[in-house]
Amino acid sequence: MKYLYILLLLTGTTLQSQQTAEQQIRAIYDAALTQGKAYDWLNHLSNQIGGRLSGSVQAEQAVTYTRKQLEDLGLDKVWLQPVMVPKWVRGTPEFAYMEGKPGMTTNLPVCALGGSVGTPLGGIKASLVEVQGIAELEALGRDGIEGKIVFFNRPMDPTLINTFEAYSGCVDQRYSGAAEAAKYGAVAVIVRSMNLRLDDFPHAGSMSYGETPVAQRIPAAAISTNGAELLSTSLKLNPDIKFYLKQSCRQLEDVLSYNVIGEIRGSLHPDEIMLVGGHLDSWDLGDGAHDDGAGCVQSMEVLRLLKTTGYRPKRTLRVVLFMNEENGLRGGHAYATEAANKGEKHVFALESDAGGFTPRGFSFDCSEEAFRQIMRWKPFFEPYLIHQFVRGGSGADIGPLKSEGIVLAGLRPDSQRYFDHHHAENDTFEHVSKRELELGAATMASLIYLVDHFGIDGPRPIKGK
Repeated sequence: MKYLYILLLLTGTTLQSQQTAEQQIRAIYDAALTQGKAYDWLNHLSNQIGGRLSGSVQAEQAVTYTRKQLEDLGLDKVWLQPVMVPKWVRGTPEFAYMEGKPGMTTNLPVCALGGSVGTPLGGIKASLVEVQGIAELEALGRDGIEGKIVFFNRPMDPTLINTFEAYSGCVDQRYSGAAEAAKYGAVAVIVRSMNLRLDDFPHAGSMSYGETPVAQRIPAAAISTNGAELLSTSLKLNPDIKFYLKQSCRQLEDVLSYNVIGEIRGSLHPDEIMLVGGHLDSWDLGDGAHDDGAGCVQSMEVLRLLKTTGYRPKRTLRVVLFMNEENGLRGGHAYATEAANKGEKHVFALESDAGGFTPRGFSFDCSEEAFRQIMRWKPFFEPYLIHQFVRGGSGADIGPLKSEGIVLAGLRPDSQRYFDHHHAENDTFEHVSKRELELGAATMASLIYLVDHFGIDGPRPIKGK
């Protein structure tokens, strides 16, 4: 009889705890959808500040603005963490054309890749060699490449439903293409934009010269998908086409910038830190609304939602708006280094860096045991149509925190439209849905709440709930 009483008591406690969680999550979603602040914050970042390239005036304006908004939330502490960041400037707009015959030219949409050197003042005009990837360079050799512009034209694989997988399958040509082509005497590289849609927007993104000496570095530019299709077709009809490229970008000395950090100190376990964040910098072509203004304002909203619903975290909850994810990851490394030096104990970190589209779930970088425990919370999200709980990557900025015991997570929105805007001129506020953005913030806040309320070893929701 005694054991039956204990069993009934434990079952009642579990049921009560589950009901409390369901009510809190419902309150989070209601608050996000009726009195959310994320969309207003994003409006200011996008339309009053604009693209926030590391080292730019706009990046520093974003630091000042988000710091003030966090202070206005009444957090326990708000501060700036210094970090030296690269300062690359685009200069005057890029210009390119293909020339079928002398005097017969067709302009093509291009943009310099982040980190690229510029062309000579008069630009570069040369013959083209089209390849589908870096592996083809060795087969062509110096005889087939020297003095030419290499045109990397491998598209994202449209058969892959996971668009991030499609992106990963061809981004090496953007990142390393110039360094590899320079080894064979190429004078420049043109790279097909990482975009599943056919349009006229060239997509920027970072590139690296690796160990290539400065004097041997060659210009690198992205061409829009429509431009790549036209150029490829024209080359098949006329292999003697010449390509002209002019860009004035350059790399300057590193400058001082900041990660923006705010926290609510834990009421029971203040030394255990839960982190939520995104990256404050963006490319300069659009206004960085999806990449990653959305992730920043959603992360800020997580703390506001918990305060609004009256929940005081047991563990310290920290929001970090990282600087320089796009072209260096300096903010993420600086944060992780300082945390290690201080002996801080991070138990959970969640990043939003996949756009402000409808949330579908999360991916987790953690042990199998921790993942099994997290899967017990999946039923809490089913009423909100959140169904994807998978093991995988988390986020670039929180990656340096990885160590034994910590759980890293990434918000996973619907990604089918993300690469239409990624690093391009059309990554703008008008393409963000207020409701989708708010749903993402509520989903993130709910996961943070569950981690804090139950702990990773928390009770399993009753089957069927």
